[in-house]
Amino acid sequence: MDASTLQGKKGLVVGIANDESIAWGCARAFRAAGAELAVTWLNDKARPYVEPLAEAVQAPIRLPLDVEREGQLEAVFDAVARQWGRLDFALHSIAYAPREDLQRRVVDTSAAGFARAMDVSCHSFIRMARLAEPLMQGGGSLMTMSYLGAEEVIDDYGLMGPVKAALESTVRYLAAELGPAGIRVNAVSPGPVATRAASGIAHFDRLLADSQRRAPMRRPLSIDDVGPLCAFLASDAAGAITGGTLYVDCGYHVLN
Repeated sequence: MDASTLQGKKGLVVGIANDESIAWGCARAFRAAGAELAVTWLNDKARPYVEPLAEAVQAPIRLPLDVEREGQLEAVFDAVARQWGRLDFALHSIAYAPREDLQRRVVDTSAAGFARAMDVSCHSFIRMARLAEPLMQGGGSLMTMSYLGAEEVIDDYGLMGPVKAALESTVRYLAAELGPAGIRVNAVSPGPVATRAASGIAHFDRLLADSQRRAPMRRPLSIDDVGPLCAFLASDAAGAITGGTLYVDCGYHVLN
């Protein structure tokens, strides 16, 4: 994108774990387009991997954020309000399910595991939207990450399929509710990308290989394929796009 596309805009990026994260590809694209960023890391273990990346994009706001820890999400938005007084876009790129539930059949998942996966992967986006709304007085863009397993049964994706389906439905409802305020809400659905988060999915290497072998474009997907789409969605050029799930997967989603 043009280096001035997001000039003057302020954005929050949640979900960078390391330099292979999809959220990092997005942060780079946002910054390259001129945006100023707030960046979070999960905990003290993640901080050494994320803080140098926050430095690389010159993020003036850098804070820990574990959405399961009471008050941390509110603290991030308080910091944004104090320093910027507004927010133009926010990226939600976090998902979690307990490994023992993720690697079971859906019918065998525990109630506690299902609830935790929904809270971290879906309801946290609702919470972000609620906190972002008063900071987006002039409108804005909210983005989250989904996957094809939300609408098709993907082998080994398990519990995250229903969770991502709920997330995509949430996107539609938030788009309807926040649209009158000029706030756009969209999901981005990348194909398989080799990230740390993906390593929790059983036989992920098979998903990755199948995508590269069968997708119409016959090539691997990278985090730098996803970032420019999110930068576009954060921009004024996407001012009439809301409530959708946009695929960036080398065409894999068109196959049966």
